[in-house]
Amino acid sequence: MSTSVLFDAPGPRARRRHAILSALGVLLVVALAFVAVRKMQDAGQLKAEMWKPFVTDRAVWRDYLVPGLWGTFKAALVSIVLAGAFGLVFGIGRLSHVTAVRWFCGIVVEFFRSVPVLLMMIFAYFGIYSRSDIFSSETAPLAAVVTGLTLYNGSVVAELVRSGVFSLPKGQAEAGLSIGLTPAQTLRSIQLPQALTAMLPALIGQFVVVLKDSALGYQITYLELLNWSKTLGSAFANTVPAYIVAALLFILVNYSLTVVASRVERRLSRRGRPTVHEATAVHAPVEPATAT
Repeated sequence: MSTSVLFDAPGPRARRRHAILSALGVLLVVALAFVAVRKMQDAGQLKAEMWKPFVTDRAVWRDYLVPGLWGTFKAALVSIVLAGAFGLVFGIGRLSHVTAVRWFCGIVVEFFRSVPVLLMMIFAYFGIYSRSDIFSSETAPLAAVVTGLTLYNGSVVAELVRSGVFSLPKGQAEAGLSIGLTPAQTLRSIQLPQALTAMLPALIGQFVVVLKDSALGYQITYLELLNWSKTLGSAFANTVPAYIVAALLFILVNYSLTVVASRVERRLSRRGRPTVHEATAVHAPVEPATAT
């Protein structure tokens, strides 16, 4: 049996060096956290009265946090739907047997994967939507956020579709061709349904990225959770607690999505359907044993 060595176990000196570096890293993080907490204490942002509005004043949730969450969810949901459609179309395009279509889809996907999401939002808002009558002044920030999230995450979904199809055994395509299907029919009828099932956990994980990146709309005045938290901090003079609560809400929502993705992956594994990560795992080749 032939094996490939991917990692050499560290020796005593390397383990000692790693331990020292880890300890220094922990000390640095603790020191930075201590300085940050002291600064916030000196500014009076950690006093008990700064946290009372979140418990005693309904307006904090009704007028600030809930509208912020709704703004975040609205941008994320629209972007997820559009990114899914974008990714499916361009993912199939990248698998096309027509060279021109394959190259065009490849250029589009690689371009939008390379451009920062915030830059696309700024260009869409200040360069297009705010200068035209396509959207009203109230909906233009939402449209710009959705545009940036759709183009970037749709490109990522397109790559997930492509990798999901490539992860399938070659016998799937050969079986379709053997019964008289064309390559396009084989892709649509046999390969694509299996690929979409295998990529579900990775697709749900990408939703976490969409939710987090919706906070970038803060830079183009879109009223999402981060922007409403800033307004809340100004209204109640508790900026740091407001941002901390917003961070906790983001963590709660994103962790819930991560749990859903993990459960979907486990369920698919129990049913014997490989996910994208499992199907694309590289195993060392096994040579047949020879008789001696």
